[in-house]
Amino acid sequence: MQPAAQTIQSPRAEEPLLLWLVKVLAPMKRTRVKQLLQHGRVLVNGTIVTRHDHPVTPADTLSMLPEGVLPPTEFIAQAAGKIAKPPFPVLYSDEHLLVVEKPSGLLSVANGPHKTNTAFAKLFDWLNTQKAGRPQVVHRLDRETSGLMLFARTREVADTLQANWDTVRKTYLAICEGCPRPPEGVVDNLIEEGRDLKVRVVERPGPDARRSITTYKVVSRHQQFSLVELGLETGRKHQIRVHLAHLGCPVTGDGLYGALLNPCGRIALHACKLDFPHPITGEPLHLESALPDALKKLLT
Repeated sequence: MQPAAQTIQSPRAEEPLLLWLVKVLAPMKRTRVKQLLQHGRVLVNGTIVTRHDHPVTPADTLSMLPEGVLPPTEFIAQAAGKIAKPPFPVLYSDEHLLVVEKPSGLLSVANGPHKTNTAFAKLFDWLNTQKAGRPQVVHRLDRETSGLMLFARTREVADTLQANWDTVRKTYLAICEGCPRPPEGVVDNLIEEGRDLKVRVVERPGPDARRSITTYKVVSRHQQFSLVELGLETGRKHQIRVHLAHLGCPVTGDGLYGALLNPCGRIALHACKLDFPHPITGEPLHLESALPDALKKLLT
């Protein structure tokens, strides 16, 4: 659970907020106290206050957000010109979770030499500027896949999410070459990753073969392409890409799995919806991300 805000002693007479904080938080340095204000960590009567000269009186209740607790999303939006902006859109934020929109072309986590140019590293750096802890990776998206990516704010929440991952519904939109037949159905087969790192459908069980299940539905057809909505019943590497290729309709731009066209310079796959119960409160959460403009153009 989120730690309670730490109560700060109120002054005996009216004083400017900064001057009072310097006194009551001594021996904390003045520059550090200013940072607490700038980063939205000081509350007066339950409301974040950043003005140094804000008057406080004996009737006011003063408190401070503990280290590791992110200020409310509303404050981050209001203060975007004063503190570091998030590296990509944050669609949901509380003390337990973060849901962001990862752009195409960005790794989810470190892979070999790529340690800093990842969604995790960028989010970690941003949270560090807020003194708001370390994100915990819950799942991954392929480098070229854009869309919703869920992070936990604590290791305990990450463990809870992963232990109940079957309650997380993930929906994708893909633009594929041709049109799957039938236009709606379920792909249920075994896939296996080869030594060349390419994933293939296999006919017989083996030590590395894993069952993979994808539901799909054609949303619309557009000359060479079709817009397809897909749901993951399992979460295997390259699962959607392999399954659409297996149907004879590879994802546009996915040369690894047989696509002939690449009009956008990327794989046309987007994680568009996340539905899951909040791991702490149990509240149903529904997050959506619109298809990027570069992909929408293929449908006109």
